[in-house]
Amino acid sequence: MIKLKAKELRNAKPKEQDLKNIKKNPIYIVLDNVLDTYNVGAIFRLADAVAAEKVILCRQTETPPNTRIKKASINTTEWVAWEYSETTIEALESLRKTVSDIQIVAVEQDKKSIPYDKCEYKFPIALVVGHETTGVSKEVLDICDAIVEIPMFGVNISLNVMVSLGIVLYEVVKRID
Repeated sequence: MIKLKAKELRNAKPKEQDLKNIKKNPIYIVLDNVLDTYNVGAIFRLADAVAAEKVILCRQTETPPNTRIKKASINTTEWVAWEYSETTIEALESLRKTVSDIQIVAVEQDKKSIPYDKCEYKFPIALVVGHETTGVSKEVLDICDAIVEIPMFGVNISLNVMVSLGIVLYEVVKRID
């Protein structure tokens, strides 16, 4: 299996056969209007790290090719599968039609949310993260199977969207065999 350091990744052009040998996890990462290109790029790195099936960029989320996304992703946009959808609702409805028994989980603070480590995750799964200020939209939260949040013990009420997604992604991967 190919393993590259950050400097190597920046110039990497992995062989098609190396990419085919990566066993993908049935994880779909859905960005509901994430605007910061640094976050988008970092989420591509997370998707590569957990061998996610696909990243779905929705609404006003910037898409590759974008130099800032490419820089933050350290080139992982070149091999992590992704698509764009005009609306997050359409993206999730499409996943429900094409991926049998998919669980859709939003990472968001909400009156219906539960602690991220108390959720019963199952594959296939779509994790939805939202706008850096306004979060996952209400209409998207309404169609999710679960909403999870990360407890905050200090003055700050939330973490960066990419950091929150990383914590939840590794909880999902850890708990599913």
